[in-house]
Amino acid sequence: MYGGHVMKRGSTLFLKVVILVIALGVLAGLLWFPQTEGVAQNLDLVSIYTNPFIVYVYIGSIPFFVGLYQAFKLLNLIEANKAFSQGAVNTLRNMKLASLSLIGFIALALLYIRFFAQGDDPAGPTMLGIIVSFAVAVIGTAAAVFQKLFQNAVDLKSENDLTV
Repeated sequence: MYGGHVMKRGSTLFLKVVILVIALGVLAGLLWFPQTEGVAQNLDLVSIYTNPFIVYVYIGSIPFFVGLYQAFKLLNLIEANKAFSQGAVNTLRNMKLASLSLIGFIALALLYIRFFAQGDDPAGPTMLGIIVSFAVAVIGTAAAVFQKLFQNAVDLKSENDLTV
């Protein structure tokens, strides 16, 4: 029994570290990237970070960080042996909703870049947006599948508790 707990704890700890590294990497990129853009060459820091598109990217990143938080929360539930609980089902639902929201933000940004951005070639950002959207869709689909699976397990456990 004890060995399984240590292995589970080690696996979830590793995944938590990965989530933290991803969050810090994306946060660093969000703070650093706007300064490297060609548009930012002649702007001061306030003007760079108050650019409407940059502000939109920051608002659009909220679902990403919410999804990471929900993944972290799910790992805590797994550590506490509450993987098949209503809390885990709700956490997976929130991850799915965060994924869908992020895809929506990316789609709107791609439409803006495609039709309203002047002087830029939209092919690179469009391809990047499609790739990121695909990755987020895979995560959202996995969350939806696990949500249904966990909900079935919770329902089955609830039925068994009633018959005992």
